[in-house]
Amino acid sequence: VQLVESGGGLVQAGGSLRLSCAASGGTFNFYDMGWFRQAPGKEREFVAAISWSGGNTNYADSVKGRFTISRDNAKNTVYLRMNSLKPEDTAVYHCAADTSRSSRGPLWSPYKYDYWGQGTQVTVSS
Repeated sequence: VQLVESGGGLVQAGGSLRLSCAASGGTFNFYDMGWFRQAPGKEREFVAAISWSGGNTNYADSVKGRFTISRDNAKNTVYLRMNSLKPEDTAVYHCAADTSRSSRGPLWSPYKYDYWGQGTQVTVSS
């Protein structure tokens, strides 16, 4: 399974971006998908996740009401719409896939996911 993120960039505070994560080499329809981020000098943190059906989503408190995760199983792609961006959202954003077809844990747990993308940089200027 390969995951390729895109859509990152430099944006002013209050702006918006939409990240995409394209999956290949597997059966995307059955994968729970997550977005995580890591800022310089900080640990990786959970951002948002969506179940394989799209019926369940989960968000970090810091992004609730501003970010929206969605997926298009026909395009093997998961999205992260980010609105009202803040400088503290600056990080490398990684998507991740749980390909086990059985729950390895809650959507927010990084240990659930067995494939990770290389990441896309998001920089929010103040």
